Amino acid sequence: MTILCVRFQLPPMYEAALPQLLGLLEEFTPVVEALPPDGALADLRGAERYFGRDAVELASVIRVRALALYGVDCVIGAGPGPMPARMALRDARPGLTRAVPEGGVREYLAGKPVAALPGVGTATARTLCEYGLDTLGRVAAAPLSTLQRLLGARTGRELHEKANGVDRGRVVPNGISRSLAAERPFDRDELDPGRHRRALLSAAEELGARLRAVDKVCRTLTLTVRYADRSATIRSRTLKEPTAHSAALTRAAYGMYEALGLQRARVRSVLLRAEGLTPAEQASHQLTFDPVDEKVRRIEEVADRARAKFGPRAVMPGSLAA
Repeated sequence: MTILCVRFQLPPMYEAALPQLLGLLEEFTPVVEALPPDGALADLRGAERYFGRDAVELASVIRVRALALYGVDCVIGAGPGPMPARMALRDARPGLTRAVPEGGVREYLAGKPVAALPGVGTATARTLCEYGLDTLGRVAAAPLSTLQRLLGARTGRELHEKANGVDRGRVVPNGISRSLAAERPFDRDELDPGRHRRALLSAAEELGARLRAVDKVCRTLTLTVRYADRSATIRSRTLKEPTAHSAALTRAAYGMYEALGLQRARVRSVLLRAEGLTPAEQASHQLTFDPVDEKVRRIEEVADRARAKFGPRAVMPGSLAA
């Protein structure tokens, strides 16, 4: 077990502490991949040799330091690769590291529903379940040709490998500063999809305004939905073109939310993160000749000037919706 997947138990709206916690992980290894808003992957292959301890023992040290230095507990999953470490995290609890042994990945996955595998969305899971492939054990035992016929050559091959415990992923160090986030917690666990959408609209407008204020555009938008049981769903979407346009960000956020197919979900908060930031002057914009879109962009310019002069509350959330 050489990979840790760590989720820090950060209070809502306290994401600013994440860079410091990533710095704690970097005291053990330089190979740390941030998983905003509250997690990270850490490759401990070098650390195991240097400290003379295995990944589970190092996880205990990391947990104690996070509590002692920042007052933040964490849950940790460990495995031989990023994929089993991520899945082990779902079974972990504060104070206890859930570890998947090197040779036991396939056995660990066998009884889990196919939707539990990272990267398997609602549509893919539905297709597999229609053919009786509702667990990863059954997917692993299915002929590769069958999976490729159902899902396509590449997707079928990747799913077959992952279900059999083959993980070709790696930890890619990244910079959390290349992103912006906006979170909307609810006063109480919220069931109303209408309120979920209004929260997404407000978060998308905030992100758009902040991006335009620093002359940046984003290439990817990530949605994190947190539930009453402290679990979370994370989805990312690469945008058609880099943008800081609030309407485009809102459409992408709505699309990811609708794809989740939530039914009576008790949602605690929603978070949008704009990633892959680049200077706006380097981005190209496809002309649409859509008078409504151009009107919205002109309204955005006026609203941005109002915020710059009178403060961020000068424009009410949702007032720019087309």
